[in-house]
Amino acid sequence: MENTMVESSFPWLTLLVALPALGALLLGVTPALRKGAGKGFALVVSLLELGAAIGAAMSFDWGSASTYQLTESVSWIPQMGVSWALGVNALSLVMILLAVILVPIVLIAGWNEDENEADAGSYAALVLFLEAFMVVIFAAFDLVVFYIAFEAMLIPLFLMIGRYGVGPVAERHAAAMKFLLYSLAGGLVMLGGLIALWAFAPEHSDTFFRLDTLSQVAPTLSGAVQMGAFVSFMVAFAIKAPMVPVHTWLPDTAAVARPGTSVLLVGVLDKIGTFGMITLCLRLFPEASFEARWVLSALAVLSIIWGGLAANGQDDIMRLVSYTSVSHFGFMVLGIFIGSSVAMVGAMFYMVAHGVSIAAMFILSGWLSRRGGTQDMNAYSGMQRVTPVLAGLWLVSGLASIALPGLSGFVPEYLVLMGTWQVNIVLAVFALLGVIIAAVYVLMPYQRVFTGGPVAGKDALPDLNTREKSVMAPLLIAMVVLGIWSAPLVSALTPIGEDLALGTADTAATAVLEGSSN
Repeated sequence: MENTMVESSFPWLTLLVALPALGALLLGVTPALRKGAGKGFALVVSLLELGAAIGAAMSFDWGSASTYQLTESVSWIPQMGVSWALGVNALSLVMILLAVILVPIVLIAGWNEDENEADAGSYAALVLFLEAFMVVIFAAFDLVVFYIAFEAMLIPLFLMIGRYGVGPVAERHAAAMKFLLYSLAGGLVMLGGLIALWAFAPEHSDTFFRLDTLSQVAPTLSGAVQMGAFVSFMVAFAIKAPMVPVHTWLPDTAAVARPGTSVLLVGVLDKIGTFGMITLCLRLFPEASFEARWVLSALAVLSIIWGGLAANGQDDIMRLVSYTSVSHFGFMVLGIFIGSSVAMVGAMFYMVAHGVSIAAMFILSGWLSRRGGTQDMNAYSGMQRVTPVLAGLWLVSGLASIALPGLSGFVPEYLVLMGTWQVNIVLAVFALLGVIIAAVYVLMPYQRVFTGGPVAGKDALPDLNTREKSVMAPLLIAMVVLGIWSAPLVSALTPIGEDLALGTADTAATAVLEGSSN
């Protein structure tokens, strides 16, 4: 396993953090800019951020995908072993690219959602703040830096849900508070594990919480300490993922949040859960991960089935889409812990593919709801005759999410199922049941909403305009490209999957120690 740090000749990652943060700060302290051209300014900043991310990707050596590159490390609080340390491997960089691509899409998709320009500017500022935190989380090479960003991102999200949602004020506030309490509870438990690592370590250094140092220290701690820290991290990541039974905050949030907020929350930020499982749990606590693998694999399969069944029972289209994500996250967690490098690669690929398809589904469902004045699917019928472009794109996005061959979801789901089948046939069979349920929760809502004859009052709704089509174009291209040309991404993620996949506890721990000494 590669835990070595390859220093960057240019501070790409700090630039990627600073650019949206400064843009958001400028919007926050300049009312005239915020009220006049806030969303336009935010869009320009997000496009500059995308350009910088492409520059970082071009500077990354994809032939050494598992090595942490573009790294920066500055001592921050040496007495506590905390450094401002950033670095990315292939998975980290791909997730950052996903985030910075979706931000301008979200801004353009919601261009006309605010009647008040000041509200539009304020929401755009929160999006930029959130973008900065997303980069920090995926690029953090220090555990404390990761934790701070993990908690700090709750602030813009809380405001984006409660202040700038689409449902009744009371429901928005309730959903925002539920999201905050769930996330804070998970973060508090994680903090306990973080403190335990420091308290029980035999010695400390000024780089103690850097991942290269921790990966040497953590496996030497007692089994009880390792398991305790592992559980504390897993609680936080399971809430974020979200896994059954700590998933209920997600549908409540998606039902009242703006589609753009749900895109960033579910498409990117919820991946912090699976990202943390891979980057922290497997890397730092391989033995504990190995011991807990069957429990977590069983919970993952439960999430697959429960999420699918719950999705089929929804009338609210936004709750439907959110429950499908509970099922998809089950596939990701199953791939992470089942103990197969093939499934692990599938889980990481799934994180990207799901981000693309779920973004399209949330945006399209939001546009439909805004046109029709309600998220209740019972109020619609025959929309493929009224809005044929919207209907067609919704169907393609849904088919991508349920792994139709040729679209983005097929390769990762196939890899997860194939890897699971190699390890445990029973779990693979139950996961396959989830695939069948998935077909139902996409095709049945499509039949309800888009087929048949149009209902009175909904038979003259406008179809997608040029701006909306331009938003969907990159998402549609991504779904197709990831479906038919997956080899580059699979190749980039394979070394990480081979390094971190759980085999036996001994070999996993040995891999960590050997990689740390390189």
